[in-house]
Amino acid sequence: MALERWFRRQRPTRGDDDATPAGLWVKCSACHAQLYRKDLVAHLYVCKECGHHERMPVAARIAMLADEGSFEPWSGAVRPVDALGFVDVEPYAERLAAVQHKAGRPDAIVTGAARIEGERVALAVMDFQFLGGSMGSVVGEEIARAAERAGEEERALVMVAASGGARMQEGALSLMQMAKTTVALEHLASRRLPYVSVLTDPTTGGVTASFATLGDVIFAEPDALICFAGPRVIQQTIKQDLPAGFQRAEFLLRKGMIDDVVPRGELKRRLATVIGLLRAGGAAAPGALPAGA
Repeated sequence: MALERWFRRQRPTRGDDDATPAGLWVKCSACHAQLYRKDLVAHLYVCKECGHHERMPVAARIAMLADEGSFEPWSGAVRPVDALGFVDVEPYAERLAAVQHKAGRPDAIVTGAARIEGERVALAVMDFQFLGGSMGSVVGEEIARAAERAGEEERALVMVAASGGARMQEGALSLMQMAKTTVALEHLASRRLPYVSVLTDPTTGGVTASFATLGDVIFAEPDALICFAGPRVIQQTIKQDLPAGFQRAEFLLRKGMIDDVVPRGELKRRLATVIGLLRAGGAAAPGALPAGA
């Protein structure tokens, strides 16, 4: 009986991201290889077996991109409200409170000042683990504030998108953020300051239809899903089979929708390079690189 109790005490538990015993091992979502969690973190959440880019926590993303000790947070003062009194399977206010407690932040974005290989930037990173990275009033407001402050401080803006789209619990208020962020980015462009957008898995819906695809240069991580409506919705609508790799980063690169697919380990260097080039050329117009770049 004592031996039975010992085994019961040692029974493995699952971590938050479907890891195996005590969260020490993680299964690759692409090749299903068992990966030691510490190795995965050290390898920037990229599977060493197949190269699949797993979704990356916000803190790890900031640590990867910002020069050590350079990140100074701007966001966190604005909090969402339940203006519509929205209820689905549970009240929106209760859902918000639970996810805020778990994430330790008020909403699905973190913004701040940073340096990327010495280049002064405003860095904004979306959190897919916070209600699917959905864009509500706070996300739109924080992006607009970051763009405006970047203009005032003459910083480039780097946006890392990861989102399921507009937040349905805020209705039309969330859709209004598409216009708000677009106008704020136009202000940044008028100051001839670079805006580089990084699309990660997934970037969809109203986020794709607004600020995420307005960069002077648009990078994407390998195999990231990038779309407005998802492939299943499109397939059911047009009643046709879709091409292989449809709406994945490499497919969009071939169709000219993005500028390059950049592996995570190369992203910081590529961002610093392109920001330096855009600054040298004055970032004359959205989507335009300086002559000879």
